[in-house]
Amino acid sequence: MNCFYHPDKPAIGLCKYCQRGLCIECAAIVDDVIACKGRHEDEVRQLEQLTARNLFQSRRVASAYNRNAIFYGLVGVLFSGFGIMQYRFLGLQAMFFILIGLFLLYAATANYFEGRKHK
Repeated sequence: MNCFYHPDKPAIGLCKYCQRGLCIECAAIVDDVIACKGRHEDEVRQLEQLTARNLFQSRRVASAYNRNAIFYGLVGVLFSGFGIMQYRFLGLQAMFFILIGLFLLYAATANYFEGRKHK
């Protein structure tokens, strides 16, 4: 591959913004990536900042899902346990608590696996 701006020179890499081949004269290093010198340096810097922010947000989202999974799991166990203990006294009303507990355990499982996607 040759440089987009100097077709007679070999390219050393691609601009992260426009994906054009660049020779040593046309390449500028911006945050450890290559950009067109004098043309796309600011855009590449913004892309790198956006990527860093997205990675940070992804870690925050994962911890929120894990925190929700723990909370839903504990409350689900409490509701299910209460429903099971009271089943012979309350009958159908206890079944309502068991169903709520099972739904919360399902929500805990869903939050746990969703949080794993964001790690």
